[in-house]
Parts: sequence; structure tokens; C-alpha cells
Amino acid sequence: MDVTRLRHYLKAPLYRNSLYLIANTVFTTGLGFFFWMVVARFYTPYEVGVASAIISTVYFLSLLSMLGLDVAIIRFLPRAQKPVELINSCLTLNGLIALVVGGIFIAGLSLWSPALVFVRENAVFILAFLLFAFSWTLSGTIGAIFIAKRRAEFNLAKNTIISLLKIPLPILMVLFFHAFGIVSSWGIAAGIAVVICLFFFLPRVQDSYKPVPNLNLNIVKNIWKYSVGNYLASILAAIPSFILPLMIVNLLSGQQNAYFYIAWTIASILFSIPFAASQSLFAEGSHFEDKLRINANKAIRFALVLLVPATILVVVLGKWLLLLFGASYSSNALTLLWILGSSSIFVGINSVYYTILLVRHRIRELLVLRGLITIAVLVTSALIMPAMGIVGIGYAWLGAQALVSIYVALAIRWRYRVKRA
Repeated sequence: MDVTRLRHYLKAPLYRNSLYLIANTVFTTGLGFFFWMVVARFYTPYEVGVASAIISTVYFLSLLSMLGLDVAIIRFLPRAQKPVELINSCLTLNGLIALVVGGIFIAGLSLWSPALVFVRENAVFILAFLLFAFSWTLSGTIGAIFIAKRRAEFNLAKNTIISLLKIPLPILMVLFFHAFGIVSSWGIAAGIAVVICLFFFLPRVQDSYKPVPNLNLNIVKNIWKYSVGNYLASILAAIPSFILPLMIVNLLSGQQNAYFYIAWTIASILFSIPFAASQSLFAEGSHFEDKLRINANKAIRFALVLLVPATILVVVLGKWLLLLFGASYSSNALTLLWILGSSSIFVGINSVYYTILLVRHRIRELLVLRGLITIAVLVTSALIMPAMGIVGIGYAWLGAQALVSIYVALAIRWRYRVKRA
């Protein structure tokens, strides 16, 4: 590729923001590897497994708390008449709900995750858990604002700050908090990054922005109908990554969840490529819906060009990547990593199609597809995990993604024929 053509790609918002989002995941995941390598040296596999389950829980609670407004922000902020008021209303509402949802989760720990009930028995852990859920919810909402404004480089900056800050903290906290020391390192870093974004980054992205708590329910109500469907779709998409760690901790062991979590984290680098292309496509589709088909073709080609060699590298180098965390991770998680890596092409095809459905407001079809994957993964995993262990989860995930990709190919082919006719 010559320099002129490369510059052309970098100037196009679709490619530029995709590359920033991919760089965000690759760079922060690379630092995340170093974080988990540090953690693996100072904490037992059981503590790593329990901590990763708590972190997955906070991720999911933050998703619940955002009410789908993160997706609605990407869709409607570019054309909002009162963008500052919209931003602050979404941040305020999401933050308040995060505290409520976090409190409900802690109150019912003995019901949905007895293995994590120790969090409820320590007042410091309870307060920290609520603050971390609050911070991560705001972080997700802020990230959507950056994407909506087509300034994904600030997402990279935000997550780099989080990744750098959290590395030394587990060493300081290992003597006092055990498994929760890992969670605290991650949560404190997220909180600091949110403060930096509110006072320094957002004013550079949105003119006249000031971080003032505000709750204009009329503004939120206007985008709520669109948010509801996306909210449900986002929850369905996130349920496997939330429920599976809890299933493993409670049905297998915390140690097995540590192996699963590291393999899933490595595979997530691959998943991030089509996800980044899809997020950028969504932003472009929100600005220029008439160019959706052209941009969708560009997005899928762009994703596959990067995804295929990256998948091959992860499969070939998987053993050595896992050895960075310890020999036990390599011997117990390698097969799972291979299976998850093999699913990335299907994940890529499905991600772009989901974005097309979002822009076209075909939310019902999106909900059906997301729901089918979630049900298939959880039910199949529950049935075969006792016999096959965490490898069974990989097969369930691969099979569900492949089946949806077959549907996507048939649906696109059928609709293309109808249009030509």
C-alpha cells in the first residue's frame, strides 16, 4: 500500500476511528496482559478467578445502569440541539442508577453468587464496589460520547490511563485485600480516568462543556424509545460474559475461572477488531445513513483484512502467550483459546450485521439474534461443562456464532435478490 493511499484511509473517519478503537483495545489489552502477569505472580489462581468474576459483574452492572443510552448517544448526539444538556443528563442518570443497581446486587449476593458473599461482609468492600460500578458506568457513557463526536482517540487516551494506573496497585494491596486487591486496582484506576475525562477531555470534544450534574428527563425521554431496544440487545450480548464466570466459579472452581478469563481476554483482542469497525460504522451511519451500504462493505473488508492474520497469530502463538501467566494457564486454557480464536471470523460477520440493524432501526431482529446466541451459549455450556470443563464453553460459543453467521449470509443474499428483482 503506497503512502498516498494510506493517508487517504487515515483521513476517512470510518477507517481512522476504527484504527483508534482497535489501537485502544490492542494497546490497553497489552497493558492488561502485563497487569494480569503481575497479578498472577502475587495472587493465587483462586484469587484471580474470584477477582475476575467480580470485575465481570461490575462490567455487567455498568451495562445495566447505562440503560442503552450509550448507544442512543452515538445515534442522536451528532444532531442534538442541546448537546451539553444531553451529555450531562445521561451521565447523571446513569451514575445514579449504577449506585442503585450495585446496591441491589450486593443485597442479593447470597442468592445469585454465594462464592462472592464475602464482599457484603466488609463495609470497605461494599463502598468500593459501589464506587467502582459508578465509575465504570460513567466511563462507558463517556466512551460513547467520544465515538459519537468521531474522536475515538480520546477513548484510547482514557483507557490507556486506566491501564497504566492499575498496574502497580495490586502489589500494594495484596497484603490487605487479597482477591479484592485486584478489583480495587482496576476500580481506582477507572475512577481517576473518569475525573480526567470530565474536566479535561470532554471540554475539548464538546464546545462549552462543563461537568455539572443535570437531569432533564424530557431529553432522555425523547431518545428512550430507541434506547429500550438497544438496551435489551446490549444486555443479551453481555449476559454470557457475565454469567459464564459466575457459572464457572460456582459449578467448577475459582481456579478454572482464572484459566477461562485469561483465554477470553486474549480472544477479546480478536473480537475487538470487528467491534471497532462496527462502532465506527455506527457513528458514520448516524451521520450519513444514505451511505450505510457502502460503508458496511468497507467495514467488513477492513475487519477481515486485519482479523484473519491476527487470528492465525493468536492460534500459533497461543501457547507462549498463556505461558506468560504461568505453566498452569498454558496447560489448562490453550484448547479453549484455540476454539475462541476460531470463532472470531463469525463474530466479525455478525458484528457488522448487528450495526446495520441498529442504523436501520430493525431492533426486533437484533433482539432475536442476540437472544438466540445468549440462550444457546448458556444452555449448551451448562449441559456440557460438567463433562468437558471450560472447553465446553468454547464449543458452545463457536457453534452459536457460526449458526448466526449462516443466517446472516442467507438473509443478505435473499434481500439482495429481492432488491434486484
